[in-house]
Amino acid sequence: MTDTGIVDLIRKEEGNLGYAYFASLDDPETILLIDRWKDQKALDFHHASKMMVRITALRNKYDLKMRVERFVDDLAIPSSDKTFIRE
Repeated sequence: MTDTGIVDLIRKEEGNLGYAYFASLDDPETILLIDRWKDQKALDFHHASKMMVRITALRNKYDLKMRVERFVDDLAIPSSDKTFIRE
């Protein structure tokens, strides 16, 4: 099994809206993954796919630890917060 191209394959999965990694400036051992999905159905499909078997194998191979936090887009941003947001 090769880990080459997994990210590109995930990005091509139906319902994937984004899949990006970010490195921590404070901790070189920490990588943030932000993956975005059209809806819960698309995420459930991804989790049930053969791709997750490959991802799990890589996590085991490199002994990667995870913490999951879930965020939801808030399209109704209060006007009091808009002063702090630049678009």
